[in-house]
Amino acid sequence: MSAQITLNARNLSRRLGRREVIRNISLQLKRGEVLGLLGPNGAGKSTTMQLLSGVLIPHAGQIEICGINLAQEPGRAKACIGYLPEHPPLYRDMRVDDFLLYAAKLHGVARSGLAEALAIAKSRCGLEDTGRKIIGTLSKGYQQRVGIAQAIIHNPDVVILDEPTVGLDPSQIRDIRALIRELGNAHSVILSTHLLGEVENICDRVEIMQRGQLIYGDTSVRMQSLGHQAGFIVTLQSPPEPAELYKVPGVVNVEALSATRFKILHSIDANTAEALLSLSAQQGWQAQQLTPLQGNLEDAFVHITQKQPNQHDQT
Repeated sequence: MSAQITLNARNLSRRLGRREVIRNISLQLKRGEVLGLLGPNGAGKSTTMQLLSGVLIPHAGQIEICGINLAQEPGRAKACIGYLPEHPPLYRDMRVDDFLLYAAKLHGVARSGLAEALAIAKSRCGLEDTGRKIIGTLSKGYQQRVGIAQAIIHNPDVVILDEPTVGLDPSQIRDIRALIRELGNAHSVILSTHLLGEVENICDRVEIMQRGQLIYGDTSVRMQSLGHQAGFIVTLQSPPEPAELYKVPGVVNVEALSATRFKILHSIDANTAEALLSLSAQQGWQAQQLTPLQGNLEDAFVHITQKQPNQHDQT
């Protein structure tokens, strides 16, 4: 049985004056999935997240949340959404518990369920010991946790997070990433980011935006394969002149990393590693530690986005 579709956006467009800043965006989100909306600054990620959460209205297209049309029944649809903007909507002079209870009431949590909803949200976000603290006195990492807690306190089906780790230190980023990954087990999560590590560590699937359009979508694993270079790094204890290495069948580039270590790129269909090892044995090059190159998201991202020039749309 296929996973339930919790968010379905079709052909979304949004104009700023006469300029179309979001163009014909369509995407789906499944229950239990973490989707990363990736792109350079100004690509249109925040505007898209505001459209999906109902903060902005698209000039064209439609959005369904758990089968409910967001434009026709905004109250019912938004009850299924938890939203964390890039700048968390926190009242810094309120205590954590008071703010979260206020958020729960705004989300329509019944009075009889407020205490339980508060306890669950605080537990999931690691806020058990902060309830009586003033939000403004908390670290930025803990303020971000409070922001996520207000987004999930009503147990929504869809959680929308806009740049959830921006401005955090490495330790705080690690904690928030673990929290988001845990949220993906029970909710559908979509997060926008320009950080490749975010996608690699959290997301099941990736959509890449550029200039207000989606230009690529696939699993994060398959995306990494796009950045794969056919090649390897090899240590040659008695290396020849680099020109000799170009004579190995399939070699297209040789880069000396040190006196004995070389990065060798070759054509995809060539069995270059085997040919090099054979030639090394014949010539006495003493080949050691041949390590295939692995794909990475940075290479894949560059490969995808360099196909068209980036234009900052300030969205």
